[in-house]
Order: sequence, then C-alpha cells, then structure tokens
Amino acid sequence: MITIKDVARKAGVSISTVSRTLSGNIPVADETRNKVLQAVKDLGYQPNAFAQGLRNGKSRAIGLIIPNFRSLVFPQMINGISDTVNKHGYTLVLSKTEENLMLEKEYIDNLRHKLIDGLIVSTATKDSSHLLELKKEKFPLVLVIRRLEDQVDAVITDNLQGAFEGTKLLISRGYKDICLMNGKLELDLYRCRYAGFEKAMHEAELEIKKELVRHDIDSWEDSYREMIRVFDEGYFPDAVFATSDPKAFGIMKAIKEKGYSIPGDIAVLGFDNIEMSALVDPPLTTIAQSFYQIGVRSAERVIKLINSKRNYKPVIENVPVELIIRQSVGDKTKIES
Repeated sequence: MITIKDVARKAGVSISTVSRTLSGNIPVADETRNKVLQAVKDLGYQPNAFAQGLRNGKSRAIGLIIPNFRSLVFPQMINGISDTVNKHGYTLVLSKTEENLMLEKEYIDNLRHKLIDGLIVSTATKDSSHLLELKKEKFPLVLVIRRLEDQVDAVITDNLQGAFEGTKLLISRGYKDICLMNGKLELDLYRCRYAGFEKAMHEAELEIKKELVRHDIDSWEDSYREMIRVFDEGYFPDAVFATSDPKAFGIMKAIKEKGYSIPGDIAVLGFDNIEMSALVDPPLTTIAQSFYQIGVRSAERVIKLINSKRNYKPVIENVPVELIIRQSVGDKTKIES
C-alpha cells in the first residue's frame, strides 16, 4: 500500500509538506504543490480519509444503532442510510442492542467518544433518557422509525394515518368485529397505530371489544399463540389487524390451523409491506412503509446536523404510507348482498 512517506520521497519533500499540500489548509508554494500532486498521481496514492478526519476533529463516520438483525423491516432502511452516508463521504458503523438498555448506553458512549460524528438510533423507548442527554449536549442525533415525542429529531412512518386508513378499509369492506394484534404501547409507533385503529372504529360508530384488543405482541410466534388463545377463549372476529407483517404471518398460520379460511372466514391486514407479504398464501393486504426513503431522510438529517453551526429545533418528519390491497382482505358487502 502506498503511504504518505512514499509520496514525500517521490516528490523530494518532507512528510509534513505533503500533509499540508493535501489538506489545503496551509499555503504551499506552487512549485512544491505541483511536485506533490504529480507524485500522488504517479504513485496512485489514496489519502486515508478517516485519519485525515481525526486530525481535523472529525471521523467522517456515522453510527447506526438498531434493536436486532432479525427484523425484516431494517434491511431496506439500512441500505437507504448506507447509500446516503457513502454519497456524502461518510462511513457507517452499525451496532445492535437486542433492546438491552445497558448495552445500548455502552455502545453510544464508546462510539461518540472514539469513532463517530453523528448517530442514528432506532431503539428509542420511554426509558431513553440517555438520548435526551445527547440532544442537550448538541450531539448530532436522529431517531429513525421510533421517536421520543417531539424532543429529538426523528424520521418516522405516519403510523396513525396508516392504521386509520387500514382500519377504514376493513370497515368499508363490511368487517365489524375487528381484532387488533398490537405491539408494546411503550413504543410511540404502536401507540400511534392503536390511536389510528381507535379513530377509525369510533368514526364508524363500531364497538371496540376489549377482549379482541391484544397488546405486547412482539413476533410472529407471539401473534400465533395469541390468535390461538383468542379462538380457545371462544371469540371469533371477522377480521384481524396486525400492526406488523410478521404478526400477520403468525395470525394467518393460527387461522389455517383452526380450519378457517382467509379471507372467507377471517380477513387479515398487516403493516409494513416487507417482501414476504406478497408471497404468503393468500398474499397479504398491508400498509406499506417506505423503509429505504426513511433511511435516506434520516441520514440526510444527521449530516445536516453535523455540518451545521446552528442549534436547530427538533424536526419530526412523517413519511407517508401506502395501502397495498391483496387477497387476504375480501369484501363482505358483496358476499352478504
């Protein structure tokens, strides 16, 4: 590998002169500059941007912290972030926490003091006071998919509107006894999706049956077990709204195992539009999130904060959703007419 020492030797100047020439911060005689630049060209020298950044007080690196690598919602988002930070000359440093708060605090402490200029985080909960401290210290920080009210910059899906539109679709198709399989209410996104469901049900003057509203569902295994429990407890909804596609997959498995058809007996609605949602049987009607665009917007926001000398007020950007209608939701109004 060609080093700065090789360039200095080729140009017949000192290492410090090469450094000054390449940095552009200190004037260098034209003759000397030309020698150095010619040596760089002849040798094919590539400056170490990371090392240069450290000398300038910048690492040219951005940290990304996500809960895990298993969730299918993250790959497109990570691609959007990675493509954007690379385009702007930054390196992405990726970590996962498995929702372990102590581990998250340790990662953030290590990253911010050693490696990164800014941070994108997708693990925020009501216990994330350490993230609020970063904001107070004016450290460039953007939340993605999750948010902490309006206290920290965030790029999120319009969760309330998405759930509202999805529930309205079910109601317009004649479904009234709708079961909700939701995540943890400590997360803002699931509170918003519950609020959207409530809004649509109230506007249609339909009863929200408490026994059909289930929170704290994390995975498809959880939703599968909970749907079996719904049946075993003697309840028979005509539709199920799962606030994530993986939850919907578990619900579909339980419905089929009990001998019911989708959507003939029970309709199923998801939220995400991950790739697998089009491949299950029947293909899943779902509310699509623009994960790649969410990643792009979060990366652009943190880079803006890194490069700005102003103390911007937090901005919460809601990325629109799209209703994707497939075969898992039928039309009871036509069947019953």
